[in-house]
Amino acid sequence: MDRVTLRGLRARGHHGVFERERIEGQTFVVDLVLYLDTRPAASGDDLSRTAHYGIVAEEVTAIISGEPVDLIETLAQRIADQCLKHQAVEEVEVTVHKPDAPITVPFDDVTITIHRSRG
Repeated sequence: MDRVTLRGLRARGHHGVFERERIEGQTFVVDLVLYLDTRPAASGDDLSRTAHYGIVAEEVTAIISGEPVDLIETLAQRIADQCLKHQAVEEVEVTVHKPDAPITVPFDDVTITIHRSRG
């Protein structure tokens, strides 16, 4: 499988279990790896036979800024489900970063990474 990678997609969302997170919101960052066969697109130089990463990026940021969920696990699953709706995408790896998570000790980042495939 070939890979198309998008790193650092950012949007403000209101996800989290705490009221403050739901009211104030925070920035979420998403990294994606789309697994697909790029040979059909390359052989015909045809965008319609690959994953249009500009559209994928817009869809992902819309999910981040859309309907709130409690868990970043749920957010990651919604993003994976959307990516797999693209015909060329066979598998996807989604990493959701929550750098402003409400943790009381110093930290750099909180992430979840999931890997999903068709079927």
